[in-house]
Amino acid sequence: METIDLTLIWIVIIAIGVFMYVLMDGFDLGVGILFPFAPRDHDRDVMMNSVAPVWDGNETWLILGGAGLLAAFPLVYTVFLPALYIGVFLLLAGLIFRGVAFEFRFKANRSRRLWDHAFNIGSTVAAFAQGAVVGAYIQGFETEGFNYVGGPLDWLTPFTVMTGLGVVAGYALLGSTWLILKSSGDTQKWAYRITPWLIAAVVGFFVLVSIWTPLAESRVLNRWLENAEILWIFPVLTVICLWWLWQGVRSEREGVPFVATMALFGLFYVGLLISMWPYAVPPEHTFWDAASAPEAQLFLLLGFLFVIPIVLGYTAWTYWVFRGKVDDETGYGH
Repeated sequence: METIDLTLIWIVIIAIGVFMYVLMDGFDLGVGILFPFAPRDHDRDVMMNSVAPVWDGNETWLILGGAGLLAAFPLVYTVFLPALYIGVFLLLAGLIFRGVAFEFRFKANRSRRLWDHAFNIGSTVAAFAQGAVVGAYIQGFETEGFNYVGGPLDWLTPFTVMTGLGVVAGYALLGSTWLILKSSGDTQKWAYRITPWLIAAVVGFFVLVSIWTPLAESRVLNRWLENAEILWIFPVLTVICLWWLWQGVRSEREGVPFVATMALFGLFYVGLLISMWPYAVPPEHTFWDAASAPEAQLFLLLGFLFVIPIVLGYTAWTYWVFRGKVDDETGYGH
């Protein structure tokens, strides 16, 4: 009987956790990004009410993915934290400002506009930082062994600024399609109007990333050329999803735009994983290089296999309870 590859199991768990976070926190960050562009204060009330019951539960997946990464691949932290310290700080600061704004805006009178700005800036900064971290991961890290030897701002390059802005546009698209699904009346009409512009922005960044990444990183270009007979399916599926999304918006269908946008994110995510596989710390160290001892992986896996069904259960229950449209006055009606 062959030995079970625990490292591969942990890769799957962390990949799923990170993707769940990207989707579930992505749309409420997107709502925050769009916040100042809403035509009326009433629309901003609806926007915040649409995500207020679920935003904190969505962030559970960030904790789950981060804790799993620390447990299963501790050596990754010895590179990522010093290399991305400022970027991760901006991410956490943005999430804190966004979270505080949720609590204070509903109760504020004179300072209401201040918390509007906090919600928008926190959401935008958090989204940008996530995209910049992804770009830094793609471009790799300067290491000696498993020690980071680069500078504190090496992660901030024109390429990572571009990927950061791309994630901001992508999350804004998730946010607008979420509003199409969950709002009604003038708020929904506004979401329908802005979504085509956001689709165009996402397509622009997708094309730019597809051209820039292989030119900047030869290992990604080599991976694409070596697997061209398989990878051609991703741009084809992307075009199909974009057409599906565009038709859903044009025909004013409520559920299709959000589902199609999630499918787009799924394609982008799988494409990223394939392009970077099997490196945990590019350009040299694989996941197996960075993995903890098998005994530690097995011990922690038993705990995660207990926790994950609980997280899935209360997440599903929350979305079931808060299904349907947002009531203009009281939030989610029943």
